[in-house]
Amino acid sequence: MVHNLAQYLHVQPTLFYTLIFAALIVAALAIGFVLSRVFQSWARKLHNTWGGFVLALLATLSVPLLVLLALYIGMESLPLPRLYERIASKLIFALVVLAISYFPAKVLLLFLGGMSEKHAGLKQVAQPASFIVKALFALFAVVIVLENLGVSLTAVWTTLGVGSVAVALALQDTLGNSFAGLFVMIDQPIRPEDYIKLDSGQAGYVVRIGWRSTYLNTLDGNSIVVPNATLAKAVIINYSLPQTRLSVPIAVSVAYGTDPEVVTKALLEVVDQAGRDGLEGLLLFPPPGVSLNPGFGNSSLDFTLGVQVREFRDQFRVQSELRKRILARFAQEGIKMTFPIQTIVLDKSSLAALGKPAVNV
Repeated sequence: MVHNLAQYLHVQPTLFYTLIFAALIVAALAIGFVLSRVFQSWARKLHNTWGGFVLALLATLSVPLLVLLALYIGMESLPLPRLYERIASKLIFALVVLAISYFPAKVLLLFLGGMSEKHAGLKQVAQPASFIVKALFALFAVVIVLENLGVSLTAVWTTLGVGSVAVALALQDTLGNSFAGLFVMIDQPIRPEDYIKLDSGQAGYVVRIGWRSTYLNTLDGNSIVVPNATLAKAVIINYSLPQTRLSVPIAVSVAYGTDPEVVTKALLEVVDQAGRDGLEGLLLFPPPGVSLNPGFGNSSLDFTLGVQVREFRDQFRVQSELRKRILARFAQEGIKMTFPIQTIVLDKSSLAALGKPAVNV
């Protein structure tokens, strides 16, 4: 029938068969694209459900499966030249291998995407893990297709084996940083926007945790780049965990003879009034506390006022404002804040031995 149609249209049969074959593939691509868009739309409506998972899988497989079907129909229905048949059979085999390898890869990717949305610790790992999964399954498919085409891969494997050792040695530090970054992302001792301090002294807000390095922003606006291998070995103080709230001590010294209860009451009232005035960053819960610690100084009674601030950077503003208010309140109450005084007594007998009169200072 197809041959008669070619004669009726006065078209060379081989060309006519080729055009029909190409038309089948184009039609399969068009239909597959439309179905893919439809499945994607449905999958978004059923997000994070098994139905959405299946629809997302169908959306990605609709085009290759329909093209595969078109190739099969063309080979079975059209009397193609042997060269075209061989090419089509190789293409069908390649598509089958790609579909078989792509299916589990897509299942893993969809599963990983769903898990990353439920667990915050996997979000940063999802993208590089997706790349690794795609690369491994793509390599698997390419190897099978090349073997089917008769390409000998023995020399390739030998070259890759020798080359991989050289590359591993050359990229030893880079690989170490990459694996350390992976462990940091999974374990999450630090997170973006956390304020941390390393045992080496560097401190700042975590901006980004990359594969090779972690980037910090200091309070004065500078940037610190820390290799992940160094970060993984460091002792880290995270001021944002388990919560961003921070306890801040403020040292206050008054003259001996001052009633400690009066000082305690004044300090607590200063903090309470600052909170009522809306001092930014100051928290009134948990409530502030005052203790006579470290206690008896050389020339003063030393108190410690403990207050809570919203996050690390707020402590500087809160401390400054509270100190100003404490000075004003103490002046109002008549509470004296002393400065260091030392009394030096020189022994008279020692001075007499030196031939100098004794002096009391």
